[in-house]
Amino acid sequence: MARKNYSDEFRRQAVDLYESTPGATLRGIAADLGIVRGTLSNWVDLYGTGKTTAPDGTTTTRRVSHRRSGTQPPTGPETPEAKVARLEAENAALRAEATKLATEREILRQAAKYFAGETNW
Repeated sequence: MARKNYSDEFRRQAVDLYESTPGATLRGIAADLGIVRGTLSNWVDLYGTGKTTAPDGTTTTRRVSHRRSGTQPPTGPETPEAKVARLEAENAALRAEATKLATEREILRQAAKYFAGETNW
């Protein structure tokens, strides 16, 4: 299989998406983005802030190794570029969720028609 090269911006947005999506899992986000879970895990180690959003909306902090980059997690106020990247990742997540919900709704609508027989909806 061919090796794919991703831009740093894409990698950071993927990590922001993982960290800002309530209840997100590495496997779920990786599947949504079409990448391997291990790849996303490495990116989280490299670029992550160590904060994730729980399903109830609370923010939790986890330990991030930053083993490859040798850098420390960013501290201080969020830069405008980081804020834009975070908001773009959140926007992408919301669009993906809306698409997923629309698809699920259509599947359920078709199933209801099938099981109802000749009912006109």
